[in-house]
Amino acid sequence: MPRLRFPEFWDDGDWEEEKLENLGEFTGGGTPSKSNRDYWNGNIPWISSSDVVDESIYQVNISRFISEEALRESATKLVPPNSILLVSRVGVGKLAITVNPVCTSQDFTNFTPTKDNLIFLAYLLKSREKNLISLNQGTSIRGFTREDIGKFKICYPSNKEQQKIADCLSSIGDRITTETQKLDTLKAHKKGLMQQLFPAESETLPKLRFPEFQDAGEWEEDDLSKLSSCGLSNGVFNDPKKVGRGYKLINVLDMYIDTAINEDNLSLVELSREEFLKNKVENGDLFFTRSSLVKSGIAYSNIYLGNSSDITFDGHLIRFRPNKEILIPTFINYLLRTNKVRSQLVARGKTATMTTIGQADVGNVKLSFPHIDEQQKIVDCLSSIDDRITAQIQKIDTLKTHKKGLMQQLFPSVEEVKA
Repeated sequence: MPRLRFPEFWDDGDWEEEKLENLGEFTGGGTPSKSNRDYWNGNIPWISSSDVVDESIYQVNISRFISEEALRESATKLVPPNSILLVSRVGVGKLAITVNPVCTSQDFTNFTPTKDNLIFLAYLLKSREKNLISLNQGTSIRGFTREDIGKFKICYPSNKEQQKIADCLSSIGDRITTETQKLDTLKAHKKGLMQQLFPAESETLPKLRFPEFQDAGEWEEDDLSKLSSCGLSNGVFNDPKKVGRGYKLINVLDMYIDTAINEDNLSLVELSREEFLKNKVENGDLFFTRSSLVKSGIAYSNIYLGNSSDITFDGHLIRFRPNKEILIPTFINYLLRTNKVRSQLVARGKTATMTTIGQADVGNVKLSFPHIDEQQKIVDCLSSIDDRITAQIQKIDTLKTHKKGLMQQLFPSVEEVKA
């Protein structure tokens, strides 16, 4: 029995236990030959495990379609409507429901219930994700077989209680979807504003200026290196033997986030006092990645806005400390993520086994900027949207945590799978 039941079911007794194979039927999958174009010009939706969105049982990104010939000539099968698309390898634990017929890759063992509530079963299996992962077999590609999942035991109540649980969790899922759509709208609004508030490529003025700066004249332009108060520099050697203690370290992963660098998430590295002081990070410092596996990721940047006195940065980063007499660091942080600046940086990357960029290449990038008062107005505008985005993310995270906690209580806890 679960730890939490709705009052009207308190006296309904224990839940029943059954093997999954006795509650429905399974359908496998396969991948038609990619070399045969005729296989991929049909109207039958086909998905791989990467198309399943882990956060929602309702969302599947269908972007590929196969033909009737592909269905006949390959191992893929048509999964009946009202089925659970259960990833059995390469992402075990991910699942989604489909109300329409669909084909899947060999990474799925799909389940069509014949007795119980579809949504209830999907949430129940989602709550047992750790147990599903524990079924993993194999070495190069780990997963579970149809026989494994068929012997998987689940507990279930009456149809009325199943529906009540499904309705409860679905209502929270709907709220998460709604709030996520609001988040996407905010992000799109910010992106559109940035395209208006900063000059486009080959232009020296933005399309949109605040009324008080309409007659403020042209933006200035200069090399990035000439706008630094102390030049550009690389960081410290991140010795694997000295991690886990010492000074907080900003590294490459901190560049690829939507918010400013969060010092609470930084790793630690041990350095001499002399080396640390040489590479000590200050409020307003900006950093660029020196290498990337993909060219579009080169020289990606982020900013540190804290005031701690124990932070340094990794040698795979280039530091830029803007001259605060003429530049607001947060303004530069926004500017460095515009298409105009990003295209310059990407074009300067040198590609061999991976793409790299040096201080001189970064330093030669042209930056356009207005008077510091106009910079502040732009920062205030975009920061207010960032604050709303952060608040929206926190709201979604709270809903997800609430949903996860409910799932842990609305379904019986099973420590291990017994075949």
